[in-house]
Amino acid sequence: MQTFDTLADALADIDFSVATTARSRARFRYYATPAQVETQLQEKRQWVNSVALVFGREDSGLTNEELDQVDLLTGIPMANDYPSLNLGQAVMVYCYQLSALNQVAAPVVQQADAQQLKALRQRLQQLMVQLDVSDDEKMSDWINQRIGLLEQRDSAMLHRLLHDIEKNL
Repeated sequence: MQTFDTLADALADIDFSVATTARSRARFRYYATPAQVETQLQEKRQWVNSVALVFGREDSGLTNEELDQVDLLTGIPMANDYPSLNLGQAVMVYCYQLSALNQVAAPVVQQADAQQLKALRQRLQQLMVQLDVSDDEKMSDWINQRIGLLEQRDSAMLHRLLHDIEKNL
């Protein structure tokens, strides 16, 4: 953790800064919603290496002078009856909204091939006949629907389990 004496010091090496505020204080200033902030940051991804999200004090927020030091103002749209959130809630909203910017693509998994899936369906149907539960349409439908979702590793493990079950029957 680093601490700074002033907001200007904290923002000195930041490429793009966004300040949160609960109320409009500048007449001609653009206020982005959290979703719009995400879009803005996504668009700037090629040239922005560091971003600061600036929150104000719990009791009084940011001063007008502090708001003037940032690149973009944002606020969480609220009902007029209660126009602000506490600091922790505001941080949570922005962290959730902006978390999509750091999503890493899931590794590509190898899907089970069609022949393996066909063999699994046949083995399971034979097992259901052997166990005298082949008339359970709900179970048969569930098995047929779910088998198509299996990954290669899962399909292989299920074949292994079925082999053990068949051997012990």
